[in-house]
Amino acid sequence: MKEKLIRESKEALRPKTRGEMLRRSGQLEVKIKDLKPNLRWFTITVKVLRLGDEKTVFSRKDGDQHRVAEALVGDETGTVLMSLWDDDIDKVKELVGSTIKIQNGLVTLYKGSMRLSLGRFGTLEKVEEDIVVNESVNISEKHYGRSENYSYRRNFEGI
Repeated sequence: MKEKLIRESKEALRPKTRGEMLRRSGQLEVKIKDLKPNLRWFTITVKVLRLGDEKTVFSRKDGDQHRVAEALVGDETGTVLMSLWDDDIDKVKELVGSTIKIQNGLVTLYKGSMRLSLGRFGTLEKVEEDIVVNESVNISEKHYGRSENYSYRRNFEGI
């Protein structure tokens, strides 16, 4: 009986579709136009266009001081703002104008607009690929309101 439960629980954790399997392994290749709020575990190749100013923030969890900055990155389908923290800022500072590959990427919402992020498990590396960027479309300019179902928080208004 116990073996059957263990086998069933392992089966529940196993990816059900090829897309889910690719996402979990970070092998799902996407373009900027494909990014959606809360998308995770994907690979994307983008060109770093510019790096914004650094700001100092303090963690709500433990009060530690961190550096945060945003970079504008893009591909042939559009651009998006990328949130960078601490050492990642220094890595990207050296790569402005270069093409990078992000593995195990993460899309978050900050003040209602999409941000590309590395998260805890993401990595970035320089690649020798030239990308012609479509700067006429910035998907970070689209605002996602509270009524849309992209937030993990529940809305209990009107109950």
